[in-house]
Amino acid sequence: MAAQILDGKVMSASLRAEIAERVQKLKEQGVTPGLAVILVGNDPASEIYVRNKGNGCAETGMYSRTIQMPAETTQEQLEDTIDELNSDPAIHGILVQLPLPKHLDENAALAKILPEKDVDGFHLINAGHMLTGTEGVVACTPRGALYMIKSTGLDLNGKEAVVIGRSNIVGKPMAMLLLRENCTVTICHSRTKNLAEHTRRADILVAAVGKAGFVTADMVKPGSVVIDVGINRVDGKVKGDVDYDAVKEIAGWITPVPGGVGKMTITMLLANTVEAAERTLAK
Repeated sequence: MAAQILDGKVMSASLRAEIAERVQKLKEQGVTPGLAVILVGNDPASEIYVRNKGNGCAETGMYSRTIQMPAETTQEQLEDTIDELNSDPAIHGILVQLPLPKHLDENAALAKILPEKDVDGFHLINAGHMLTGTEGVVACTPRGALYMIKSTGLDLNGKEAVVIGRSNIVGKPMAMLLLRENCTVTICHSRTKNLAEHTRRADILVAAVGKAGFVTADMVKPGSVVIDVGINRVDGKVKGDVDYDAVKEIAGWITPVPGGVGKMTITMLLANTVEAAERTLAK
């Protein structure tokens, strides 16, 4: 029997309705959640992502500001802009759209964002909270992926989870979140030997490798949850890391690309921003 589709559009719509209600309550208390996005250069894909984030803010009643800076922007200019947003009480979340032009230091820029305004969850302090299981901002894509996994109703205690990919943005935080849910987690990567031996044991398989169609049907355990984080452009079309048509006949649940994790990522960004605004009232 074909897998059940974990529809990111449907889940996202439900969550955004809840976020809009929380935004309205904040507005009644005199606070409008504000998100600032810094875009350096004119990368077409980045411009689309930034526009989608702005649309998400408008949909939920939040305030958004996009700061577009030229590709020639210096590190000092970028960090000065971040400092200005750090000190702006109308801004609760700051996001630096990645990737930056190669002459800029991404890590240094991200480190300048106040941890409480780091709604992407990339700051080292928030990464430390993730590692230690303490309260902090959770990276948007792993947070969205975990929400989709939990939506299956599967009891995660003791389940075998395999994450393909070890990036700081997805792979590592995804593994930490699954550990916090008491899964037994294996992180696989480009140097992993006999990869399929690991993936075939996975009750939960998260693919974040950046190669279209990398995960094939013979790599998947029947009835498992398959979360495809990949966004690859092939012949003008967006493809995931999973061979969707083949794997959906084996898995129990699967996310499509597009329409899966990507939609949830922006929704979790909105959620992180609202939570940042709520914390300002709690102080």
